[in-house]
Amino acid sequence: MARVTRPLTNTEVDKAKPQSKVSSLFDGEGLELKITPSGTKKWLFKYYKPFTKKRTNLTFGVYPDIPLADARKLRAKAKELLAKDIDPKEHKDKLSRQQKERIENTLISIAAKWFEVKKTEVTPDYAIDIWRSLELHIFPSLAKYPISEITAPIAIKTVKPIAEKGSLETVKRLNQRLNEIMNYAVNTGVIHSNPLSGIKAAFKSPIKQNMPSIRPEELPKLMQALNIASIKVVTRFLIEWQLHTMVRPSEAAGVKWAEIDFEDKLWNIPAERMKKKRPHSVPLTKQALSLLSSINPISGHREHIFPADRNPRNHTNNQTANAAIKRMGYKGKLVAHGLRSLASTTLNEQGFDHDVIESALAHVDDNEVRRAYNRADYLERRAKMMMWWSEHIEKAATGNMSLSASNNKGLSVVNA
Repeated sequence: MARVTRPLTNTEVDKAKPQSKVSSLFDGEGLELKITPSGTKKWLFKYYKPFTKKRTNLTFGVYPDIPLADARKLRAKAKELLAKDIDPKEHKDKLSRQQKERIENTLISIAAKWFEVKKTEVTPDYAIDIWRSLELHIFPSLAKYPISEITAPIAIKTVKPIAEKGSLETVKRLNQRLNEIMNYAVNTGVIHSNPLSGIKAAFKSPIKQNMPSIRPEELPKLMQALNIASIKVVTRFLIEWQLHTMVRPSEAAGVKWAEIDFEDKLWNIPAERMKKKRPHSVPLTKQALSLLSSINPISGHREHIFPADRNPRNHTNNQTANAAIKRMGYKGKLVAHGLRSLASTTLNEQGFDHDVIESALAHVDDNEVRRAYNRADYLERRAKMMMWWSEHIEKAATGNMSLSASNNKGLSVVNA
């Protein structure tokens, strides 16, 4: 006959004394109380692993933290798992691992890892804007949330107050960034699916608005306003530089002397400073070069061509030109980015090749073969177009009202 183990009593467990060697008391069905010479009483469950049938142990805890009744409950749960061919020790380890990941994989921790990748794809200034938007609108409520527990209703509740203020463009960007973080978590194995993929449907879409700009015939009035504006001379240089080069405000504000190739008359903007993370070269006209010559006494000894007013070691703020244009009376009518639209409209109306204009604006062409052709052929054609544009600006400024004014006041249409 098989030996029958008599179940333990609470008194036996409590009164059990340590021996000179490790000793054990048996409760039956694999449950054992192991007593060390130091007096520690530890519950063990002995069982055979599913499939392999190897003998192994699972520790339930220490007595009296785990009393006899609780140890028996843990044994019953372990036997339930074994009945389903689930190893209770592996199951326990899995739950512990999931709990640890739950605690460690908060939204802010995953967002930080995502951001390390994201910031390599955008300009430094835009990267700062992305992180600040999360710090301002998302992290105060959700930073410490386990990312596995963030649901669509939770995210919508967080973003909803911003939508109620009418900041729908901000809502759109936040939803996009939250989705990117969630997709990163999915792709790195932190969560199985993205629960926020449809949250944009909970909000109104922002009405698409073009950057405020002016019509080509209004350029002379703008140049006159710029001439009499009560703004710092570096800011005026900046606005004219952006106007002549047709670049984005951040690209203009951050230009460095080291990026200028005076020999080939090119401004070579590195990929990390471009919106699409592709290097971009701007042919420099005599007017653009004149601007550089004029500002050289101010910033020629510094890294940046347009130094910041308070800290000249840094470049001027990306919003400097915008603020100045507002003070010039163009609030709601024109922004710094709108200078690109002004150039594009003018050049298109003058019959310049649309593809050449788009290349000058650094709008990425999705066709790789065509883009390779652009690099080889368009630079020369762009140089001719830029010459026409700079001379057009100079004429609009009636010569002496432009910092880039040259002695050549004649205008000739150049085919490009």
